[in-house]
Amino acid sequence: MFENIIKNVTRFIDLNTVEEKFFTDLLVCETIPKKTILLREGEVCQFEGFIHKGCLRAYYLDDNGFEVTILFAIEDWWISDIASFQDQKPSNLYIETIEDSEILMLNPTTKEKLLQEIPKFERVFRMLVQRNLFTLQNRLVNTISKSASDRYLEFIKVYPTIPQRVAQYYIASYLGVSKEFVSTIRKRLATKEK
Repeated sequence: MFENIIKNVTRFIDLNTVEEKFFTDLLVCETIPKKTILLREGEVCQFEGFIHKGCLRAYYLDDNGFEVTILFAIEDWWISDIASFQDQKPSNLYIETIEDSEILMLNPTTKEKLLQEIPKFERVFRMLVQRNLFTLQNRLVNTISKSASDRYLEFIKVYPTIPQRVAQYYIASYLGVSKEFVSTIRKRLATKEK
C-alpha cells in the first residue's frame, strides 16, 4: 500500500525505516467511490492526498455556472487546494473523484506533526508546490499562445492516459473548447495514425 508514496517522497529526500514508519503511520487511506465530491467551493480543504489508485479532477464554476476543469490527478500525483489547506480559508474549487479511488491523506494536524518530527519533509512539499506551479504556468502559456488543436496535443503529452479514462466533456472543460471539438480532433488524429 505505501510503496508508491515512499518512492514518490524519496525522489526528494532519503528516509530511514523509522522515518518511513512515522510517515506512513500518519497517513489515512480512504477508498472513495467515483463521482464523490471531496471538496466544495466555500469549504476549507482539510486534506493533501496522494493518489494510490484512481483519477480525480479539480474544477471551479464560472460566472455562467459551467464547470471549468483546472487539473486532473491520477496515480502517483498529489491533490489538494493548496491555498485553502495552507491558510485554512474557504476554497474556490471543487475536487471530485472521476473513478473509484484510493487516496492516502494527511490533514493539517498530521502534516504539521510530520514537519515537526521530520523537517526534511519541507523539501518534499516545496518540490510538489514547485511542480504544481510549473504545470499551471505551462497551462497558462499554452492557453494564451496556442491553438485549440495544439492545446489538445499538449494535453495528451501531459496526460497520455486521461482520454481513455474520462468523458470528453471533462477534457473539453479543461481545454476551454466544446466536447464536439474534442471529438473532431480525436477523429482527425486517429485518421492521421492510420
